[in-house]
Amino acid sequence: MKEIKSDVVIIGAGPAGAVAGALLAKNGWSVSIVEREMFPRFSIGESLLAQCMESLENADMLEAVKSAGFQFKNGAAFEWDGARTSFDFREKFTPGHGTTFQVQRAKFDKILADEAERQGVKIYYRHSIVSADIAENGAELIAEHNGEELAFQSRFVLDASGFGRVLPRLLDLDRPSEFPVRESVFTHVEDNITDSNFDRDKILITVNPNERDIWYWLIPFADGRASVGVVGEKEKIAAWGQDPEQILKGAISAAPELAKTLYNAKFDTEIQRIRGYSSNVTKLAGPGFALLGNAGEFLDPVFSSGVTIAMKSAELAAECLHRQLSGESVDWDKEFSVPLKQGVEVFKTYVKAWYDGRFQDVIFYQTEQKEIKGMICSILAGYAWDKKNPFVAAAERRLNTLVEICSAG
Repeated sequence: MKEIKSDVVIIGAGPAGAVAGALLAKNGWSVSIVEREMFPRFSIGESLLAQCMESLENADMLEAVKSAGFQFKNGAAFEWDGARTSFDFREKFTPGHGTTFQVQRAKFDKILADEAERQGVKIYYRHSIVSADIAENGAELIAEHNGEELAFQSRFVLDASGFGRVLPRLLDLDRPSEFPVRESVFTHVEDNITDSNFDRDKILITVNPNERDIWYWLIPFADGRASVGVVGEKEKIAAWGQDPEQILKGAISAAPELAKTLYNAKFDTEIQRIRGYSSNVTKLAGPGFALLGNAGEFLDPVFSSGVTIAMKSAELAAECLHRQLSGESVDWDKEFSVPLKQGVEVFKTYVKAWYDGRFQDVIFYQTEQKEIKGMICSILAGYAWDKKNPFVAAAERRLNTLVEICSAG
């Protein structure tokens, strides 16, 4: 069996894997990425948050992304039964990038992977991990490629396999998510949007007029196309039918304002569906390994936090691992898991409040206080680790107070 040795093996060449690989290579470590598919390949999670730009900048990938011609994004717009509001990320409370991009992930992920390779990372495409033997003093992953097996040996393993969740599956780390089973049905369209109320510089989140826990995304791209999808609990999604096309078109017709915006849209791409995507694990790191992004915990697509969490986990892990490989003692729970979870828990607070209606009441509240809106805007822009923001430092308490104010108003 052929053996491939490196300091670090990363499972998955998506945003988390590419960023972590580039950061480690920049510090002089040899990195191999084992990727199941061949890039470019389709993926969702197309509306980036402004916080992502900091991660891309740190990994020396930002200029490549800026020059790719992606759709500019400066915020998020919300619509519910004729009520409209928007948040401009440039008016946020937290310092840092205030704009970002809406991206076709096939192209975006390929750019990041290519940049990682340019910086010295070796990527092995079309290799599927079939077994993992991981210990504190080293690891061996067996991968299958074209009917043959290869042994990837390293000092540490980072799992950035996304929804593939390789190590949680092989090491029995999975545990149920606290979120109910929801389903998403989505596609890409030639949008042909002429609606003057639609701002292509923002993602549009539409709430179903009759079921507030059902919502839609509309993400415009730079080439006149857009990503559109509906999210809801599987029983409610099933009310529109069993066929994905029937479901998506029926769901859109049940949201009149969105249907009007997409009146001229050409549905020319296969409609897809995923179910039960929320996930969790017993731990994010252990002797010889750490889980990045969706391989650890995935919350929900509503605030587009997935790629942001993935990149943040990559940065935290790369910093800890650089120190550990250099001979320092690293407490992975204290220095990786806890800091990562702090931001994840903030997002989780607002995701829960979105589905029970509390955060929607705040978003659609008509009397705005500029300072408070800026703090909420920071969270929507991805700055969920900024403890100077009161709505991050005490997320649940501050949000509940704000909900009471809005309710009284």
